Amino acid sequence: MRGFWQVTVLFYLAVVALRGEAAATFRWDAPEVKVSIFSNQLGLMAPEREDYATNLAILASNHVAEMKAAPTAVAAARRMIGLALQLSPRNKRAVVTNFQLKKGIVPEKMDGNYTRQSFAKLALTRGQLLEKQAGAENQTLARYFTQLAAELDPTNEDAVYASEVQRLDQGPPDWAAITDPKQKLIKP
Repeated sequence: MRGFWQVTVLFYLAVVALRGEAAATFRWDAPEVKVSIFSNQLGLMAPEREDYATNLAILASNHVAEMKAAPTAVAAARRMIGLALQLSPRNKRAVVTNFQLKKGIVPEKMDGNYTRQSFAKLALTRGQLLEKQAGAENQTLARYFTQLAAELDPTNEDAVYASEVQRLDQGPPDWAAITDPKQKLIKP
């Protein structure tokens, strides 16, 4: 009986140590979005913005969980959470995920509406539609969606090609404007 308790205590201590180690292995600079850089002039309706924000947050959360908070996963998740909060600053899933990551909690994998590949196709298509619309905000979001599509699914040749052509012609999109906004709105 004494051996059982010793094993139980050692197992518990190992679990606590591993959880503490996992939390200490990544640093999360939480994107702080008080006012979105996107106004009501953006070519997305409010429910659509909310849906994109929720799914971006779920993809970010799952990516961090799957990659066990690897630095590249944390950096990618920060861009996705930042974009989610820019699209909908009070989106429940984005706010909760951002808070948990700030506290060093590696999120549990959750079910979402899209796989990485299907969301990449959706983001690329929506980005192409936004690109055809007038306005600086639409053009800006189109660039983020296009690069995000290529990063989410590097096997999607259309997304990779569009992202690379965009990068060659205009340079990479400024993700700091999404994750660390200094201005309130993009001026058209």
